[in-house]
Amino acid sequence: MIKHVFFSVANVEASFAFYKPVLAALKAAPLMEVPDGDTGKLAAVGFGDETGPYFWVGKSANAPGYCHVAFSAASREEVRAFFDAAINAGGKDNGAPGPRPKYHPDYYAAFVLDPDGNNIEAAFVGPEG
Repeated sequence: MIKHVFFSVANVEASFAFYKPVLAALKAAPLMEVPDGDTGKLAAVGFGDETGPYFWVGKSANAPGYCHVAFSAASREEVRAFFDAAINAGGKDNGAPGPRPKYHPDYYAAFVLDPDGNNIEAAFVGPEG
């Protein structure tokens, strides 16, 4: 099992502004903010739920690079809300909400590129209902 994921980003503030509404659509919120010891600016943010932070964005000694993460959605409506929030927050459409039968007969997902070009996905597996 994965405990958490960390994305190295070019601009922590921009990523925070992007991910806050996007992950809110999936019932996740910023739980931890880590300041930079030298500048006092935001160095990292951990998003999650009552179980703790599981998705982090922050500055790193490593340059931002391409990553893909799929978030679990509770319904097709959550997938659509995720997509709308991401587009409204400045994300780029990388696959509008819809069925993805090549993955599973009941796989429904949306894909968006974040400010660093990472491919983020929200997916629900289950019948329409």
